[in-house]
Amino acid sequence: MKQVLLVFFGGGIGSVLRYIIGKYLNNPSDGIPYGTFAANILGSLLIGIILGLAAKNDSLTTNQTLLLATGFCGGFTTFSTFAYENHVLLKSGDFTSFALYTIGSFIVGFLAVFLGMFLVKS
Repeated sequence: MKQVLLVFFGGGIGSVLRYIIGKYLNNPSDGIPYGTFAANILGSLLIGIILGLAAKNDSLTTNQTLLLATGFCGGFTTFSTFAYENHVLLKSGDFTSFALYTIGSFIVGFLAVFLGMFLVKS
């Protein structure tokens, strides 16, 4: 039960922080939803750092990893919002923003995870 509460608490904090970032950075008239992009990339970097620390000499406990990686990063990043925003871009005919947002999210997201793992190894 304690582990479920850790994930619940971390997820709540992550979700609220993602909402705040989206509120200030997402602007429908700009095309690309920068808030969701920023949350997903930052969350990818953070999960790389967190899981890198967890793997490195057992620097984090299982409970800390659940709170931070599963809970916080899981609540902070969002695939469902990413998918919906891509739907909106396609429906509006903004294929350039769709392509930039989708490809950029995947490439930069993967690179951010690898960067986080690399930073911990150094």
